[in-house]
Parts: sequence; structure tokens; C-alpha cells
Amino acid sequence: MPDSYITLVEGGVGEIVEKKSRFIGQIAPVQTEEEAYELIEKIKRKHYDARHNCFAFSIGEGMPTLRFSDDGEPQGTAGKPILEVINGSGIHNICIVVTRYFGGTLLGTGGLVRAYTDASKEALKACTTKLMQRLIPCEIKTNYNDMGKIQYILNTEDVNIRDTVFTDEVMFQIEIPVDIAPKVIKEITDATGARALIEQFDEIFG
Repeated sequence: MPDSYITLVEGGVGEIVEKKSRFIGQIAPVQTEEEAYELIEKIKRKHYDARHNCFAFSIGEGMPTLRFSDDGEPQGTAGKPILEVINGSGIHNICIVVTRYFGGTLLGTGGLVRAYTDASKEALKACTTKLMQRLIPCEIKTNYNDMGKIQYILNTEDVNIRDTVFTDEVMFQIEIPVDIAPKVIKEITDATGARALIEQFDEIFG
């Protein structure tokens, strides 16, 4: 399992024109193959008069599900270039559909590859993404004397503090990236002389 991956928060649309052919790239987040194919069919219905609606999508954190289609374009000139854009972006759970309105001039194999690649990249520019990290949620209970030491460590290590609860003691609710968790926990333990009580919970992505 990777420690981090990029996911789409919001999709986007981008368009290029190559020798009077319009290439409209549309991107959306998808969680399943069914969602991807529903999106593809929706775009095909919207652009029913287009010559081609080529696509590629990736499902899953480790990109285990990859699909693409040239939709009538010469083999390897549309779906695969779109998929290469996905692979290059590192984004998971994403579907890209590029619609082509034929402009009357043949582009050749190289021209098609460039056009489908560029349309995909233009749509990608319009998207909003988020880095998802593997995190360990923790609760840290400490006395008021040690509170400042713990806050300093958490701020220095850029750890997300979800909440701080003040009663007769102080409780920090935090999320530590997996790759620095042992270091942060050791720093807190050493700084407080093991007085801080640290409880770890199951890993999450966030």
C-alpha cells in the first residue's frame, strides 16, 4: 500500500483545435468501473454528433484497474495516449473522455497522439486535486506543563491537530503521516519523559 496518492477533488474541461478538428477533454473523479462507464455514456449522449469519444480511466489506490478505448480512431492513437496522461499525473480514481469533432483534415498517427494527449492535459489543468496521505490518528493526553513541548513538536513536524480538549489535563487529537509517526512519537515521549499518554488508532487516508 502506498503512503500517499493524488485524488481528484473536482474535475475539469479543456479544449484544443488541431487543423479544424475540435478535441474536448473532460475529466471527473470515479470510484468504480460502473461510475466510469456511466460518465462515458453520459458524455457520448451529450456529444452524440461527434466523430469519436475516446477514453481512459484508472480505479483504485494502486491503479489496479486501467481501461481505455480508441473508439474508432486508429489503434493506439487515442485511448493509450489518454491513459499515459493519467499515469503521468499520478492521480487515482479518474476518468478522462476526449471528444473529437472531425474538421475534415486527417491528422496522421503522430498528430492524433499529440492532439489526444494535449486535450487531456488541458482538461487536467482545470482540475482540483488533493494529496491523500496514509495517516495514523492518535490521542495524546498530557499535563499543562508539557503541553507547550508537544505543541512545538507537532508544529515543527507539520502534524495536523484535529482538536485540542482542555479539562484537568490536555488532550490532542492528531493525525500523523505514517512515514514520520515513529519519529514524532519518540520525540514526544523523550520531551515529556514518557509522561504523555499516546494512543494510536487504525490507519486512514486523508
